[in-house]
Amino acid sequence: MHEIGVLMEVVKSVERYAAENEVESIVTLVLQIGELSSMIPKYMKSLYPAAVEGTILDGSELDIEILPANGLCKSCNKVFKFLEYEGRCPICNGRNIEVLSGKEFFIKEIVCY
Repeated sequence: MHEIGVLMEVVKSVERYAAENEVESIVTLVLQIGELSSMIPKYMKSLYPAAVEGTILDGSELDIEILPANGLCKSCNKVFKFLEYEGRCPICNGRNIEVLSGKEFFIKEIVCY
């Protein structure tokens, strides 16, 4: 379960941001995770309280936004929802696909007071 290691790195990044910007309290952390990312959102949510314990994020809420996986068919130039069509182009049924999005992992927003 590599999610805890990733969360610990996110916490370090947020703590650096907070120190540099004289932030005293963080209410919500918003992450964006692509559908094809190796991060599993439900694990991130369940591990979050342990990862933030004793940090400026202690007591904050974790909000996760899922970014869709999109593919581009190189045969017919159609952009489509990669997972919905199981990696096959819905127009030509081809598999010559380039993944355009869905592997992302971002800190989108830090809501603080």
